[in-house]
Amino acid sequence: MKVLVLGSGPTGMLVGAALAERGHDVTSVDRDPGPSADGTWRRRGVMQFEHAHGFRPQVADVLQRRWAAAYDAWTGAGAEPMVVEVPGAGTRTIGNRSRRSVLERALRSTASDTPGLTLRTGHVDGLLADGGRVTGAVVDKVPLTADLVVDASGRSSRIDRTTDPELEGLCGLTYVDRTYQLLPGAEPGPMDNPLGSFNSYDGYQVLVFLHEAGHFSVLFVCPTADDALKPLRLDAVFDQACRAVPALAVWTDPDRARPTSPVMVGGALRNVYRSQRRLAGLVSVGDAVATTTPTRGRGVAMAFSQVDALLELMDDGADPGSLVHPFGAWCDEFVRPWVEDHIAIDTDAVARWQGAALDLTGPLTTERICEAAQADPRINEYAEPYWAMTALPTCLQPAEPLARAVYESGWRPSYAPGPSRDQLVTVIHGAASTADGGA
Repeated sequence: MKVLVLGSGPTGMLVGAALAERGHDVTSVDRDPGPSADGTWRRRGVMQFEHAHGFRPQVADVLQRRWAAAYDAWTGAGAEPMVVEVPGAGTRTIGNRSRRSVLERALRSTASDTPGLTLRTGHVDGLLADGGRVTGAVVDKVPLTADLVVDASGRSSRIDRTTDPELEGLCGLTYVDRTYQLLPGAEPGPMDNPLGSFNSYDGYQVLVFLHEAGHFSVLFVCPTADDALKPLRLDAVFDQACRAVPALAVWTDPDRARPTSPVMVGGALRNVYRSQRRLAGLVSVGDAVATTTPTRGRGVAMAFSQVDALLELMDDGADPGSLVHPFGAWCDEFVRPWVEDHIAIDTDAVARWQGAALDLTGPLTTERICEAAQADPRINEYAEPYWAMTALPTCLQPAEPLARAVYESGWRPSYAPGPSRDQLVTVIHGAASTADGGA
């Protein structure tokens, strides 16, 4: 079978390589030519390439089963499995520490050596169709025919998009981050989970993602509408803000770590779900189907799980022409709920940071239910599969009454030690004034 994959990001390379290894003739098209001769790779249009990432166990699991050579290349480049002890059950791998760029480079180099997979640089002008079936695409004005077209062109996909997303919501959050590397011999800062440190404060959130080889990312997450926190995008202001937050002060101490990037901003974030277009011969995967707030690290896991489901349908003999229907049903059942979940928790987070009281007259968000486990550990039984993404968000519904009882008792989660939003604003504006004076 002849397959044309539109997009050569992680999702496109995975589906392309997996199909090529099954004996299909696959061409993957992307405007990005890959790393340059000197090794640099700017990845224009891929905002998340250098931003913080956490890779859930689904990523490694799918790679090991569907494209083992790429997994070996990734771990060979330094990706570190996170292995934890499970009482009474031995050890379990709960994800991998790695920068996104390390993953993409490993996939790209492996794809380049995969027989049957051709990586082509070009711009997709549009789709080819005959009698209601997609038969290929036009790339740089040249028609390329295929038995199956896979749209893996990402969150900004414009491939034959004639309708609005089925489900969409601004997340209302902006994150500002910077990457660092531990100095030789230095130990990581304080960690409250195997991936790093996640702390909530009055009006904002701080995350630390530990990557491979001592690399790590520090993020401030805040409401997009909070203009007073925007100076965080300045390097000197970001540094001063880190010194004001006790946990970050330890991680970013110049005697412990050095910055490896300027401050980067992730904004205009949207939670989006798009159903399959029901066009014979065409399927969409990855961010072309769904995008969610990156702070929970679900994007790549959801994308790879989609590829896994698509390959399973094909292995079971699904006809390429009608593949869109069973795959669309799978996405509606197993992907859409995560987007709905993100819209609910992001809306609630923004309201909380802006001072709104918890509304107990409506359903509790999954975030609120999980937080209540601090007061009622019985909730953990339901929260663990949710956090691991081994069950859909509805797995928390039986715990909702337990969480509601916790909140009705008057309990509320406490903030981590550190400045409130107003105190942080004072620090930020002082640093910004100093930076402006120095300029």
